[in-house]
Amino acid sequence: MTSHVYEVIVRGRMSAELMASLEGFSIATDEGGLTRLVGHVPDQPELIGLLAAFDDLHIEVVSVNPVT
Repeated sequence: MTSHVYEVIVRGRMSAELMASLEGFSIATDEGGLTRLVGHVPDQPELIGLLAAFDDLHIEVVSVNPVT
């Protein structure tokens, strides 16, 4: 199975420690306070795990979008 590229947009800025833990993702925060993460996710369980981790950290996920 091949991985897919996803864009995950969350509200707020991420700490340096959290950004460092998200290896393989490009991360950018805009002036409006949204953080955009783009990276390869190997499969759906991995994506669900990432989203669950954000939920556990009380990070609001604004959107999840496949990147073509």
